[in-house]
Amino acid sequence: MKESLKTLVWDLPVRLFHWLLVIGFFTAAFISLVLGDDSGLFAYHAILGLIIGLMVFMRVIWGFVGSRYARFSSFTYGPKSVLQYIGGALIGRDTRHVGHNPAGAWAIFAMLGLLVGLVLSGLLMGLGLEFIEDIHELFAYAMLAVVAVHILGVIAHVVRHRENIVASMYHGRKAVDEKEGIKSPHFVAAFVFCVVCVSWGYGLFANFDAATQTTKLPLVGWTVQVGEVEHEHDDHDDDH
Repeated sequence: MKESLKTLVWDLPVRLFHWLLVIGFFTAAFISLVLGDDSGLFAYHAILGLIIGLMVFMRVIWGFVGSRYARFSSFTYGPKSVLQYIGGALIGRDTRHVGHNPAGAWAIFAMLGLLVGLVLSGLLMGLGLEFIEDIHELFAYAMLAVVAVHILGVIAHVVRHRENIVASMYHGRKAVDEKEGIKSPHFVAAFVFCVVCVSWGYGLFANFDAATQTTKLPLVGWTVQVGEVEHEHDDHDDDH
């Protein structure tokens, strides 16, 4: 069996989604959790969330029509497979996978689901209902927990198999049989992905109204609340 680091496994749309999500999510989390909702940048936390929402939507589509290892069908595992993989990993007998392993696959599905919940609850927060804010916060901390477990899993894999899967998500290549690779990086799909994301993001930032802390969704035209408006209270006493 001929193995080479030149074997392409991850297409460009998957890699772009991965790294843009890392940047977008952690930036949004930093603004919200570190700077707080009193920060002048808080509205941008919500705008980043709207951009991530579109990215997730396109990733779901790519999960059905994309390349071999981008498709959900390539990493859909049942509970038994996940438990067997984790059990094997704990005793040093975990099996290697060309694409996502069972534990990583479940982490991906969990993150996609939580991101959808974060975006939807974030949109509904404009209604001013406190329980929606609580739900949004719950999704956020759950997402951080899943991300932390995922990172630990990646570190364990790198140490155990001495395979830099972080780098493979950068250049898309792994040391596997050439027959297991994909034929194309799908440059056209990656270009469309970038154009749509940049156009959507530009529209959200361009439509942002600092006075009302709102923005309009490009094409759709819906106005959404992305920040909190400080209302001035009249402290003057009325003389009668």
